Amino acid sequence: MRQPVAVIGPREATDAQLAAAEQVGTALARIGFCVVCGGRYGVMEAVCRGVAAEKGISIGLLPETEAAAANPYVTVPIATGIGEARNAIVARAGFCLVVIGDSYGTLSEVALGLQFGRPVFGLLGAASVKGVTPCDSVDAAIDGVCQVALGLP
Repeated sequence: MRQPVAVIGPREATDAQLAAAEQVGTALARIGFCVVCGGRYGVMEAVCRGVAAEKGISIGLLPETEAAAANPYVTVPIATGIGEARNAIVARAGFCLVVIGDSYGTLSEVALGLQFGRPVFGLLGAASVKGVTPCDSVDAAIDGVCQVALGLP
């Protein structure tokens, strides 16, 4: 699977959400998936840190015009210069989305992902929106991602 998994969540996240994001990044990279995210801080930095620990690839789609705005763990920073409109690209780029926590920006990515027909797996305070599959653990979210990648129901 060459298409990445989108991992989304707020810049201001709880310790539990940050720990889960790092675990998600580690697990996805260990399996061999690439990750795409907003490239900034909070959940985005934590997932990239997990990916980096496994020497995987993370793509950060930044709202800014300069790649230097990326968190230090992003493998491939892409400065879009389009502000929060980059949320649509994050949601479109992933073959599915893992959402950890909630914020207005995160909710916009969830809504766009669902609009684009992407499966969405939610952890630790993700919005309870029709179409989001709630997961009670990182392992459950990773299992969901793998089932989608393998074309399983």
